[in-house]
Amino acid sequence: MIIALQHHDGMEADVEVRPYEAAKIAGREPVMEGADMRVTVLTLAEAECIPWHYHNEITDSFVCLEGPMVVETRAPRAEYVLRPGERCEVPPKVAHYVHGLDNGAFKFLIIQGVGVYDNIPVARGSDRGA
Repeated sequence: MIIALQHHDGMEADVEVRPYEAAKIAGREPVMEGADMRVTVLTLAEAECIPWHYHNEITDSFVCLEGPMVVETRAPRAEYVLRPGERCEVPPKVAHYVHGLDNGAFKFLIIQGVGVYDNIPVARGSDRGA
């Protein structure tokens, strides 16, 4: 199914939605989970990634613990290379993809909120890694 996402700055992008499947990663350590907020430490081995997806309500705040790691976004198209101690945010309705620099292993803290958690996978596109 193709849907149009309206970004907070008025830009629009078409994305193909696919069924949700949890990413297969080396480790998940829940720190806190409430009705409208989640905090988790995720560990990804070499070549593991968090596939392209977006959230309807929540902002993802990434803090690199071990890395480096890369957070890529669509509409707007951006690439954030994070080293330990660095962070970035992805607002609601912005598709994003998370992976290690040069497919290396990495570990990060993710703060997700405020709002109801969802994970809407999007199909691979023409972007690198998408």
